[in-house]
Amino acid sequence: MKIFKVYILLFVFVVAFNACSEDYIEVVSEDPNSENFFNSQEDYESALVGAYDLLQSSYLNVMLGEIASDNTLAGGESATDVIGIQQIDDMIHTPVNEQLSDIWRWMFAGVNRANFIMEFQDKTDFPDKPRVLGETRFLRAYYYFELVKFFGDVPLVVDQRFLFGDQFEVDRTPKADVYAQIERDLIFAIDNLQYTTPDVGRATKGSAQALLGKVYLFQEKYQEAADVLDDLILSNEYSLVTDYSTIFENDNENNSESVFEVQYSDLEGAGFGCLQCSEGNVAVGFNGIRNYDGPEFDSGFSFNVPTQEVFDLFDAADPRRDVAILDIDTFAASNGATFSTGFEHTGFYNRKYIARQGDLNTGDANLTNPNNYRAIRLADVYLMAAEAYNSGNLGDGQARTYLNTVRTRANLPDVQLSGVALADAIFLERRLELVGEGHHFFDLVRTGRAATEINGFVTGKHEVFPIPLEEILLAGNRWEQNPNY
Repeated sequence: MKIFKVYILLFVFVVAFNACSEDYIEVVSEDPNSENFFNSQEDYESALVGAYDLLQSSYLNVMLGEIASDNTLAGGESATDVIGIQQIDDMIHTPVNEQLSDIWRWMFAGVNRANFIMEFQDKTDFPDKPRVLGETRFLRAYYYFELVKFFGDVPLVVDQRFLFGDQFEVDRTPKADVYAQIERDLIFAIDNLQYTTPDVGRATKGSAQALLGKVYLFQEKYQEAADVLDDLILSNEYSLVTDYSTIFENDNENNSESVFEVQYSDLEGAGFGCLQCSEGNVAVGFNGIRNYDGPEFDSGFSFNVPTQEVFDLFDAADPRRDVAILDIDTFAASNGATFSTGFEHTGFYNRKYIARQGDLNTGDANLTNPNNYRAIRLADVYLMAAEAYNSGNLGDGQARTYLNTVRTRANLPDVQLSGVALADAIFLERRLELVGEGHHFFDLVRTGRAATEINGFVTGKHEVFPIPLEEILLAGNRWEQNPNY
């Protein structure tokens, strides 16, 4: 079965929120709304590839989900290396932040590409259209979920493109309404997708179930989360990989534990002027070991470095620790490797997502690493289900069963706790199991623990990030900024 690798769609989309206002002085649009497009399944599939393409830009979301938390530090070369990332690490970010602007633009570009398909969903019929629309609505839900996580209330546009000029008419939508639309999209996807797909890498019924469970959990809809996550687990369509050490290697992508992966390739490079153009996982190069010379790994820019605290949280016998976190001093001493230390050097690297040797890395080696992002793993699903059962008072016995399933894979003893103590054990297990995968900041925020865990975190402010100032100005200064920014 071939793997569904995503490549950039060739026709032009006019996407709002793309740059400062002067970029819109003259806009030339090749509008594929005419009789020449959406006349066949091939046209819809081509547009769907374009909607998938923006997933590759979510590498930045993953990095910041760690750096904003207490799992990692910004790192890099110096205190001014990618200043926006440094500010987020220190909780001093403002509405003028290039990385937050990128997330806003890139995720809305994904929404717009999905809406482009939905705008013309009725133009041409073909037998496979329910699947195409199911994948489309999954993607729209995925992008909107990222936007809600980062920014809270965001403009909601459904089944039509957000074109330049619409920003003067469309307001920010309360996140409860955005969540409601995300739920509708994912329920549609569940009803119209199968657990198998024509190509590995597409969204499936399981992908939609898992994401819907997470969306429910973020809203504290514990019964709904437990129901949909139970359905996914009991489908037996997925299984934990026996050997944890193999999960994140490039020869074990799209494995039995992978519920949804963002596909990357080392065949087409990009440049720093268009990071979203890379077909490779840009985060892998950013996470890499600075000026490294030795076996197994490639060099990188030493961002997103794990802290001593998170390393020490692991039991020394836990096999996940050395898979997730590379102790570079120990490794270098054992393998004759050399490296240099960057800013905030901790001695640790995010081993799940650093460059391996042997990749093509076409173009810039640090921008085109082929490491897929394991966006939703079955272990995540088990731990979400455990949390839903415990936090929703639905049954600590079932919560322990799901938690201990994950611990058993790590050769750890079963937990026999209940109530708050069990909740703490589930939260800790999420942190250890998923470290380096971009979830921890949002887990801390949604469970009300961020203020006590993250240095500089201000309650009533840092639960969300600021709306980029340029977007507020583009909207005619009508949109209210998030509180305390």
